[in-house]
Amino acid sequence: MPASARRPFRRPTHIPPTDYDVVVIGAGCAGLSAALVLGRCRRRVLLCDGGKTRNAPSPAVHNFLSRDGIKPQELLQQGREQLSAYPSVELRESCVMQAERDEATGTFRITLDTGGCVTSRKVILATGVMDVLPPIDGMRELWGVGVLHCPYCHGYEVSDKPLAVYGRGKSVAGFALLISRWSKDVVVCTDGTAGLADHSRQRLKRHGIPVYEQQIARLVGRNNGELHSIEFADGTTLERAALFLHPEQQQRTDLAEQLGCYRLARSGGIRVDKRIQTSVPGVYAAGDTTPAAQQAVVAAAEGVQAGISCNEQLTREECA
Repeated sequence: MPASARRPFRRPTHIPPTDYDVVVIGAGCAGLSAALVLGRCRRRVLLCDGGKTRNAPSPAVHNFLSRDGIKPQELLQQGREQLSAYPSVELRESCVMQAERDEATGTFRITLDTGGCVTSRKVILATGVMDVLPPIDGMRELWGVGVLHCPYCHGYEVSDKPLAVYGRGKSVAGFALLISRWSKDVVVCTDGTAGLADHSRQRLKRHGIPVYEQQIARLVGRNNGELHSIEFADGTTLERAALFLHPEQQQRTDLAEQLGCYRLARSGGIRVDKRIQTSVPGVYAAGDTTPAAQQAVVAAAEGVQAGISCNEQLTREECA
């Protein structure tokens, strides 16, 4: 029987009526993947795209099998185009301002910034995080090219170049030792007192990684966004090709908090179980918004898992 002749799915009478089966909030790799799975399950899906993704400043996505080196926006555009083959999936350029769960029915009411509300049986949070960079001149301007966060994403491109690692305490020592896998010319810049234990200092010294504790005045970049040098407050400079750091992060939205999802205190990530469901029934989370490794391919995989879990739970409810 051709697709056009198939009888539409009829909702069982015991299922509360809603505008959509699932609202997916966030249209990065996680959200697009979740919507793709659900579209192929013939679910009524609203995918809300709130704007640029976290990796937008990066020149390329890496470690994504068959897409290694693709530009972030090109990858997302391909995903959006592929979703157009599934008529039950609707994409809106909208930010979700509020989400609330009806405890009586277990359904959700979603308020959009473009006006109006929609209802849904399930919600997938794929809103991601924001990086909170240190307030140093040049840090934000060079972010994604000369200032980097992930050696697995960007280390290969700066192999064997002079590199710096920014941070303090035990974590920066471990990070610098990791970066030394890509280059033997690595320094630690602590922008003030390092807070390093003797053991950490000895480890760095043993591997030839010096520690600069001067205050950083600014980062000097090249026209292409690469780092040229680090200028310290005492007037000295240090030529480096890139600087790595683990910035603080915060959730891009407070929707998880509105819905009452349990968050991990240390990372701020949304806790999920093996089905990618949060502590709130019917709410799933995928991508950088969870504590998983922050890689595009991992976000896509979590999105797939969230889509499958949603569909299977919806089916169980319909076939009760």
